[in-house]
Amino acid sequence: MNQKIQRIKNLTDQLNRYRDEYYNRNTPTVSDAAYDRLFDELVSLEEETEVFMANSPTQTVGYPAVSSLPKVQHRIPLLSLEKTHSVSELLEFQKGRRVNLSLKLDGLTTEIIYEDGKIQRLSTRGDGDIGEDITHNVRAISGIPLKIPYMERLVVAGESFIRCSDFERMKDSLVDSTGKPYKNGRNLAAGSVRAYDSAVCAKRCLNFLPFSVNEGLQDIEEKTDSKRAKLLKLVEFGFGKIRTIQFDYADAEMLKLHLNVLKQKAAERDLPIDGAVITFDEVSYSKACGRTGHHFKDGLAFKYDDELFETCLDHIEWAPTRTGEISPVAVFDTVEIDGCDVSRASLHNLSFIEDLELTPGCRILVSKRNQIIPHVEDNLDRGHFSIEALLPKNCPCCGKPTRIHTAPGRERTTKTLFCDNPDCDMQHLRRLVHFVSKKAMDIEGLSEATLERFIGRGWLHDFTDIYRLEEHRDEIVAMDGFGEKSWRRLWDAIEGSRDTTFERFLIAMDIPMIGNTASRALCRRFEGSLSAFEEAVWQQYDFTQLPDFGETLHTNIHEWFKKEENLILWEELKTMVNIKKQEMSTQAQDNPFKGLTIVVTGKVEPYTRSEINAKIESLGAHAGSSVSKNTNYLICGENAGSKLAKARSLGVIVLSPSEFFAMAGE
Repeated sequence: MNQKIQRIKNLTDQLNRYRDEYYNRNTPTVSDAAYDRLFDELVSLEEETEVFMANSPTQTVGYPAVSSLPKVQHRIPLLSLEKTHSVSELLEFQKGRRVNLSLKLDGLTTEIIYEDGKIQRLSTRGDGDIGEDITHNVRAISGIPLKIPYMERLVVAGESFIRCSDFERMKDSLVDSTGKPYKNGRNLAAGSVRAYDSAVCAKRCLNFLPFSVNEGLQDIEEKTDSKRAKLLKLVEFGFGKIRTIQFDYADAEMLKLHLNVLKQKAAERDLPIDGAVITFDEVSYSKACGRTGHHFKDGLAFKYDDELFETCLDHIEWAPTRTGEISPVAVFDTVEIDGCDVSRASLHNLSFIEDLELTPGCRILVSKRNQIIPHVEDNLDRGHFSIEALLPKNCPCCGKPTRIHTAPGRERTTKTLFCDNPDCDMQHLRRLVHFVSKKAMDIEGLSEATLERFIGRGWLHDFTDIYRLEEHRDEIVAMDGFGEKSWRRLWDAIEGSRDTTFERFLIAMDIPMIGNTASRALCRRFEGSLSAFEEAVWQQYDFTQLPDFGETLHTNIHEWFKKEENLILWEELKTMVNIKKQEMSTQAQDNPFKGLTIVVTGKVEPYTRSEINAKIESLGAHAGSSVSKNTNYLICGENAGSKLAKARSLGVIVLSPSEFFAMAGE
């Protein structure tokens, strides 16, 4: 049977190629008699097997067009996958169970629904719950059977994609909705399957390969309890198959070998990939793993090493921060990475520059780590390096002399460049931007550009001047871009910020290393009382006894309060605000997390990191910033980082967000 199915697919592709030569290119390569003979063979095989490919010349009667793409609901959500770059995390995930390691195609996730052996609907993934109906394009995508010998409901999920060579051939002649060339095959595939006119879609060389059976084939599931067996059954219906390696056990070296084999096979088959996927093969166990709002927990996506791109370093920019550190930024010839133009990347500090021996004009390798953050990975033209020749002798903002600061560490010494001028305009601006930010005083309407204009007018010298801006009301109303309504919104936001919390006030004062986590720990220790916190400082309180407070943070607090200008600002600002007393919630008084340390990794929807940490604190627990032997729980959200592997190595209990909320009584 499989040989006949493969012959059907080959004949379909061959006859479509002949049709293209005859109708579109006017260069036929076979006679009409030869074409008819192959056509009759295809008809016979289709009737015998009851398998009809959607793009079969026996079924195609033209390409329809639609005026819109209706929204459709997925009965079973098409969720994403948690991702990792770590082979050790793949091994930990496997847990000694039988798994399938497959290629992760780089295209658009698509769902196909069959009823009574016929396609009922083809749709995009959308947001996972709601997708778009693209059934009109089904005949324009290769690899989708139009009719199958299976009469029950069957729901297949897979990837619609464009082969690498086809994209290279087409990319210079096609443009997206903005009039620009498509940057990668994934974008072109996504735009093509959603084309209103299927004749347009048909020209884009789209293919489909299935990666899961979401509904149907219950008899096979009951007999084998195997995902792979269900996918292999699809081959008998005319679907292709993604290269998969199944195993019950693998060590790190064997797993690396499997990953390399898959990567090689993808190149041989001209397939666009962005990694590999490991999933449990047992259907029953997979269902028991559960899900989050983002992904099912029975699979894990492995991302191959970030791709490196060669470019040329043009120059290094130096920008003062609010702490006085002058941060280096590499500016290089633009390269396209993952569909985005990239021309800048942080260089972190002087030690990083020295390690790579970076000099303007050298060839460098850059990447987007985790497909997000631009990063300089290596220098291809080392030699003739001089850090002294690179460093600005004066601050690029205020012109005062710079200095090199050396900070010894456990493994190495780190060197950074500083401007010690406290009146440096850029430092002044950055401190004010921090003060009004959402995590600090949260004053909406005071953007960096607005603050810069107010500083230029001489109205803002320190934080307290923000609460005196009403003195300049008439002048502000008369400024370009302002008016009575804009002023009123701004002043209402400033007045509203007077009612604040212990944590926000402490963060706004910009004591080095005091952020969300440290401020919450101090709030809990001193029960939200600034007076109690001050008294502890005067009594030389040892802050290292607090969770995650090291010697450096302890020293920063005491040193900050030793400066007279800081004390004056602290005392004056206290008179301008009202610190709201925060009562411990009833949850915090009686729940399993009280007094424990909880760390979060990944995204816990719908919370931001600061919001979920605040939730943890409200339970009477400590929201830790890093995993250690003192960590009691790790909440693992989507896109978890290296904290997960460390937690597992230390035996820390790992909770999904839903498990955490259930234990918290929500």
